[in-house]
Amino acid sequence: MDTVSTEAAIADIGIERVMEMIPHRYPFLMIDRILEVVPDVRATGLKNVSINEAHFQGHFQNDKVMPGVLLIEAMAQTAAVLVVHTLGPESEGKLVYFMSVDGARFRKPVVPGDSVLVEVEKLHRRGNVWKFGGRAVVDGSVVAEAKYAAMIRDS
Repeated sequence: MDTVSTEAAIADIGIERVMEMIPHRYPFLMIDRILEVVPDVRATGLKNVSINEAHFQGHFQNDKVMPGVLLIEAMAQTAAVLVVHTLGPESEGKLVYFMSVDGARFRKPVVPGDSVLVEVEKLHRRGNVWKFGGRAVVDGSVVAEAKYAAMIRDS
């Protein structure tokens, strides 16, 4: 049986620690830090959107917009940190795979200069399968949301 952490909310996990927890790296690391994580409950990540990101070279030439699928990836990476933080150090660096994405909605474009709060909440867990609800927020407005399932791989 998995060990579930019962510790209180943790604030401010920096990028170096995030990279110890999940295997993603530039140019596909979509979160800059975790602002808060409550084990087995929720996490809030931060993505500072920069014009220097590779996807802006082609999306789009005259109207730079962060691809919606990358906002969902930021939600998934934030959820992966929540999973690792919940399960403990033995889960660090393990891969977490998408199984499904449902109800994805993109409400406003995200552009260079935006700071995106990535809020995820655990909805359900059975074994190594986790279900989450996520949303991306810029300046208090929801810009994207989705429900998704992921599986942590034991190697």
